[in-house]
Amino acid sequence: MTRLLVIFDLLNVNNARPSRPVALCRKDPLMLRPLLIAALLGSALPALAQTPLTPVEVTEWKAVYGRIETKDRIPARARIGGTLVSLSVAEGDSVTAGQELGRIVDDKIGFQLGAVDAQLEALQAQFNNASAEVTRGEELLKNGVTTAQRLDALRTQVDVIAGQIAANQAQRKVLEQQAAEGAVLAPVAGRVLDVPQAAGGVVMPGEPVATIGGSGFFLRLAVPERHATALEQGAGIEIETADGAAKGTLARIYPLIENGRVIADVEVQGLSDAFVDARVLVRLPVATRQALVVPVSAVINRSGLDFVVTTSAEGPMDRAVVLGQRHTIDGAEMIEVLSGLQAGDVLGAAQ
Repeated sequence: MTRLLVIFDLLNVNNARPSRPVALCRKDPLMLRPLLIAALLGSALPALAQTPLTPVEVTEWKAVYGRIETKDRIPARARIGGTLVSLSVAEGDSVTAGQELGRIVDDKIGFQLGAVDAQLEALQAQFNNASAEVTRGEELLKNGVTTAQRLDALRTQVDVIAGQIAANQAQRKVLEQQAAEGAVLAPVAGRVLDVPQAAGGVVMPGEPVATIGGSGFFLRLAVPERHATALEQGAGIEIETADGAAKGTLARIYPLIENGRVIADVEVQGLSDAFVDARVLVRLPVATRQALVVPVSAVINRSGLDFVVTTSAEGPMDRAVVLGQRHTIDGAEMIEVLSGLQAGDVLGAAQ
């Protein structure tokens, strides 16, 4: 109480007023409180924001969960049937496009190659013999021993055998390509999400050996259809991740509504790919409204109640307020005032 009286005496000296109020305050200390508040805020009045409060447009946010998904999720399939003799990847491995993930062997292809090679050897022997017959026929025709018709028949036989050799060589290339297709290749660069097969197992043509997720990651949202008309492509999105808050962009809104939900994709720079299909909290802008906001620093909490100092013709005044949500407006932290202030009030202190 002595400190308060000293402050009030100093104010009286500065204002060249009589010190009679000091005696009154000694009798009734509660009379000092409004005068003391006015004195303490008097030095801050030059720094006050004298702009009247006006409603500003704030964004209504809808909290939903989004799933981290890959833009491409493609299975690496077996192109031939056979035994999976090797498998070089596991879940979580990073792969490049065209990398060999495993190898399938079909023993029948080896037997077919052996049969084709035997046929080629037989045809090659027939070709050599027919070529020799043609050479002898040409000599005999010069000596008049044989006829031209016989020589033409020998030449035709050589051409037929040459065609059979070419056909068998092409068939061998087909078998070689089938053997080469036993290698299971990664269709895209990315991360291995699933490996449903094991080395030593039998796989059929077209059966997936591994599933690859690549071409980047994004968030997929399922928003209640009542908010469908409020969604705008390109709108900013607030995301809560394990590494902290992040910003995203609403990249695509799908027109098909499934089970009362609108599907939308959100692009986020630097989105973690540690876990695919992990759920993260996303805040979507669904509406706008008018609200009175004040700087967070202008709110004073006293005895569990919130106060904002305003100015009026009578001087600074504490106004009890009920606060709402916080908003970031032009980079400043603002808080909404639900009751206690009205448009036109002037803040009494700029903290």
